[in-house]
Amino acid sequence: MRALWSAEIIAVGSELLTPTRIDTNSLAITDTLNRLGIDVRAKAIVGDRRGDLAAVFRGALARADLVVLCGGLGPTDDDLTRDVVADVLERPLHEDAAITETIRARFARRNLTMPDLNRRQAMVPDGGSVLANVNGTAPGLWIEHADQVVMLLPGPPRELGPMLEGDVRQRLLTRVSGEGLFTRVVRIFGRSESHTEEAVRPFYAPWAAGSPAIEVTILAARGAIDLHLTVRARDQAFASAVLDPAVRQAAAALGDDVYSDTGRAIEQVTGDLLRERGWHLAAAESCTGGLLLSRLTDVPGSSDYVACGIVSYSNQSKVELLGVDPALIDAHGAVSEPVAQAMAAGIRARGGADVGIAITGIAGPGGGTETKPVGTVAIALDTPAGALVRTRRMPGGRDLIREMAVHAALDTLRRLLTGRQVP
Repeated sequence: MRALWSAEIIAVGSELLTPTRIDTNSLAITDTLNRLGIDVRAKAIVGDRRGDLAAVFRGALARADLVVLCGGLGPTDDDLTRDVVADVLERPLHEDAAITETIRARFARRNLTMPDLNRRQAMVPDGGSVLANVNGTAPGLWIEHADQVVMLLPGPPRELGPMLEGDVRQRLLTRVSGEGLFTRVVRIFGRSESHTEEAVRPFYAPWAAGSPAIEVTILAARGAIDLHLTVRARDQAFASAVLDPAVRQAAAALGDDVYSDTGRAIEQVTGDLLRERGWHLAAAESCTGGLLLSRLTDVPGSSDYVACGIVSYSNQSKVELLGVDPALIDAHGAVSEPVAQAMAAGIRARGGADVGIAITGIAGPGGGTETKPVGTVAIALDTPAGALVRTRRMPGGRDLIREMAVHAALDTLRRLLTGRQVP
């Protein structure tokens, strides 16, 4: 049989189409498939409607070597996945007595009687084989259809995860080329998606013409830009030999705006720079409400360089907790460079830190003026390497403004600590 090169994932469940549930299983499935060299070409979310699921499944079968359906394997009437797959593939369902007994025994261990409707979970299409589920009642299914493979996996992540790393992975190893997909992520802050594209576009043709070819994707993420360089290779060493020169080319073209060429987050980069100097940071945050310190302390070991922080949202707290002169606020307003500078100096002194960092801004949706519209943010640093302050205009709504303000503050610190130009 030929190797599996491409895949599509279909997440099944009407709950995934609501704003309260997110499909995270596709991320785990994609990671497993990519490590095996299977390229995920498309993902879809489909509600519990037989006709819709059948149409999406037929479309995936027409395009992909491997189709993975996740969810809809429960015992209730709205769990349609196995029935729809059986209909589309024209394979009758039959009850697997061994599965029924396994489910019955699972209920018995809890001193319960298995409801008769759970027998639906024991239905297997002709020619299908069972993927054992050690954490639930719904087994997965593996169906070979001509040269293609169709997999049905349970929806709960605690059931899906072990299945992916166990039976699924072992079966897929017999149907792959032996090459994996390896990606390097170059992370950029300080230029737009189109400006990033403009800088690296001259490399696209030679990268694509190489052997192996390098595929490029540019993604906007939390106000920053991620440049993904992906290659198909037999191992990490060979992939690195191909990707390293391309990453160096991209980094040279993008200059000081590159904050990581290994996919590290900005909070990791700045944290390591502080640790190298033995410096500790204290933060004074107004509009970001503690998000900057949250990002920094999400990193294990951040106690090496994080000292303390104050959320000084009100003008009174800026005066009383940070020592900001009320005359500065009266003269320039709370969102201003003089106030941001005073906040940074105040938190550095009161926190006994090497670095004081401050953010004050207008996150909206109200509070903006003609001279200081929503999105105006003042960022200040007070460090042994020098002090600086910048005013920036952030786009988007409240959440994005706050996220971008934090990212901008950390990137400003990164540039100061590395002697790079601060725009």
